[in-house]
Amino acid sequence: MVGKGLITRSVCEFEDLELESRRFDDGYSLSADVSESESSTSSGATFSSGRRLASPSRSDSLLPPPIMLPVVGGRHVVFPGEKVDRDEPEQSELTEAEMMKERFSKLLLGEDMSGGGQGVSTALAISNAITNLAASVFGDIWKLEPLSQQKKSMWQREMEWLLCVSDSIVELIPSVQEVPGGSSFEIMVTRQRSDLYSNLPALKKLDGMLLSILDGFKDAEFYYVDRGVFVAGGDHIEACPSSELEEKWWLPFPKVPARGLSEEMRKRLGQCRECTQQIFKAAVAINNGVLSEMEVPQVYSDNLPKNEKACLGEILHHYLTADQFSPDCLLDYLDLSSEYSTLEIANRIESALHFWRSKCRKKKLTHTRSASFWENTMKGFICDSEKSKLFAHRAETVLKNLKLHFPGLPQTTLDMNKIQYNKDVGQSILESYSRVLESLAFNLTSRIDDLLYVDEATKKRAMAESISSLLVNNQIRRSITGNLYYPGSPSSQSSHSSSSPIGSPFRCLVPVSQRPKRLRRSVSQSASRDRLDVELQNLALK
Repeated sequence: MVGKGLITRSVCEFEDLELESRRFDDGYSLSADVSESESSTSSGATFSSGRRLASPSRSDSLLPPPIMLPVVGGRHVVFPGEKVDRDEPEQSELTEAEMMKERFSKLLLGEDMSGGGQGVSTALAISNAITNLAASVFGDIWKLEPLSQQKKSMWQREMEWLLCVSDSIVELIPSVQEVPGGSSFEIMVTRQRSDLYSNLPALKKLDGMLLSILDGFKDAEFYYVDRGVFVAGGDHIEACPSSELEEKWWLPFPKVPARGLSEEMRKRLGQCRECTQQIFKAAVAINNGVLSEMEVPQVYSDNLPKNEKACLGEILHHYLTADQFSPDCLLDYLDLSSEYSTLEIANRIESALHFWRSKCRKKKLTHTRSASFWENTMKGFICDSEKSKLFAHRAETVLKNLKLHFPGLPQTTLDMNKIQYNKDVGQSILESYSRVLESLAFNLTSRIDDLLYVDEATKKRAMAESISSLLVNNQIRRSITGNLYYPGSPSSQSSHSSSSPIGSPFRCLVPVSQRPKRLRRSVSQSASRDRLDVELQNLALK
């Protein structure tokens, strides 16, 4: 009986041991039963004590105490190991790869995710992608502050993806290759297309310069407040130059110190403004060059009026075709008060310019084909062609001056049609990239101008306040000293007799030999002084 009980006990212990090892191998979950967890706890104690009994005493003293899993409410908690940390870089790489796949799938499908082939061209898809990326990263540059690291890395990473397409746009150029024998021969090698090869590195450099200018506004002396917060404060509302900044009501208001910006900060802002202006001019030059090389779409030519007078209107046609022509006088005469009217005039001049150029090309082609038969008849057409060239040159001059006077003018109808119907991917990349940098540089210049205007107004106000306080102190001092009267002193008698001879108590004792001439001068001086005080007070309250 005793042996049978020992066998039964050893079998039970073996079953408990096997159950415990299976639970540790499988990772016991939190959904285990309470009774099972209690039994596992007791069996775990038996298992650990059995191991201690089986091991020798010396090794038992050297081994560290066994590490038990934490128990919450009688249940074993299994914590995740380092596997999650190892998966984080892979997860980020997968996310970046998924973003790249999504972006290029949109480009290949032409933004038509249905796959029905109704999307836009690849050139327009890339142009829209660059434009949308710039809008999401930069916006309208409401504040002079550095970009966040997330937006900056997003701009650089996705622009690198979009510009990598240009590496495959190549042309064949001759190159001399030497062979080991000493001879050389000419072969044709591939190189990036000439317009991309010359303009794309310049645009990348301009991009880096604009980002560095934004990073330079990290520790600045100015800050920005919202318009609503600024008006609700009400303490310094009179310092707001509302006459100049009312049209930009959506922008946050720049705030400078009470005495204005320091000279070092103003010098730095001036250098940034000069640099952004040069970047703007370079981007405009590249953009205009690319747009001029794009083909005029047939849709634009079909929608033009039948003659140049219908394109321009009677007044513009009269001034452009007159014998005496001055582009500056014409711009002074035109109504350029609003952006809408200015853009309409630019569209009219550009349509007439295209009409005259196409007329010259047609007449040149006709003259080349029939020169041997109609030499005498074509003399009149040649004179007409020269006039068309002259009028086209005049229209081009007026259009350039108009864009110089209004650098923030939106795109004309011809430019939008060229961008929409363009099929050249390289030209689309250059045009959209230069247009984005042009807009960014223009907005940066505008924000710097707004800040400098507020600083100038703040300095003028501080100067006016100091002058007005000084004048008030002088008036108080004069009023105090003027009210002091000593009857026995000769200075008081002379001052009273000279300043107010009618009200003086000694006017009968002092003989008046001639008419006092100082009276009129003193009145005029006091009047001019009062007028100056009023003007300075008005300046201080503006």
